[in-house]
Amino acid sequence: MSLSPRSFSFVADLVRREAAIVLESGKEYLVEARLQPLARAAGFADLDSYVSHLQSAAGYPGRAAVVEALTTNETSWFRDREPFDVLVSHVIPDLLARNAARRKITVWSAACSSGQEAYTIGMLLAEHVVPRGWQVEIFATDIAPSMVARTRAGTYSQLEIGRGLPAPLMVKHFQRQGTQWQVSDQLRSMVRTQVMNLAAPFPPMPVFDLVFLRNVLIYFDQPTKRSVLSRVRQVMSPDGYLFLGGAETTLGIDDTWHRQPVGRLTLNRPRPPATPAPVPPRTVPGFTRPTRQEAI
Repeated sequence: MSLSPRSFSFVADLVRREAAIVLESGKEYLVEARLQPLARAAGFADLDSYVSHLQSAAGYPGRAAVVEALTTNETSWFRDREPFDVLVSHVIPDLLARNAARRKITVWSAACSSGQEAYTIGMLLAEHVVPRGWQVEIFATDIAPSMVARTRAGTYSQLEIGRGLPAPLMVKHFQRQGTQWQVSDQLRSMVRTQVMNLAAPFPPMPVFDLVFLRNVLIYFDQPTKRSVLSRVRQVMSPDGYLFLGGAETTLGIDDTWHRQPVGRLTLNRPRPPATPAPVPPRTVPGFTRPTRQEAI
């Protein structure tokens, strides 16, 4: 099945409008591959007929499935490893010191896909924070309802479990259920899930000590990146940490972030507001403020 330029333009506009994902010319092969299963399931022999159906009133409900199909859900346990090493070596000790009074850490796994990132963070906090009697809350959000449902269920295939999960953690935090692996009740109790579009206004949210927004901004244009970063900063603690993907940066996009190198990784911290310069006392021409002695 191939896609005409007109059909590609409609799909690209739809995905950009609904999810702020930019599909530039040259991505036709991706759209074709993602839409072919949907077109076949809907009974269409070719993609152009399927897209024409989507443009009609009858096809409107199917547009959400197209947007979901074109979001990238690539993920794994401890993806890229180094961010999680830095989380353990640098970020968790700092948060334990800063939050000693309230003994709670709140985390947001944004664009959580099927939940491996959220549960990876949960495992590390269960190892280093929970034994101290601290409370942990992890908010896992994604634009795709199917991914949010998978995260909530916390059930993974043998193939998914094998992608980056160390055997000791698998034994400790998962139970075998037939051909599947179920995350432990302890980890599931830490994680709250919600469908959420990062490009839209945020719903009411808590204040986060730690935000993982990794490998998401690369799909947005510059204004959307700036908008997302601004709104993320508004729901973060002044002492919080923002993790971005290896190909992502706040540099040149939003200068209200301070970039903090830790080894080969760069952490992003909310930059404190600039201290206003002192305002000199106002004087009235021809009037001199009396000295203490003159006043007496």
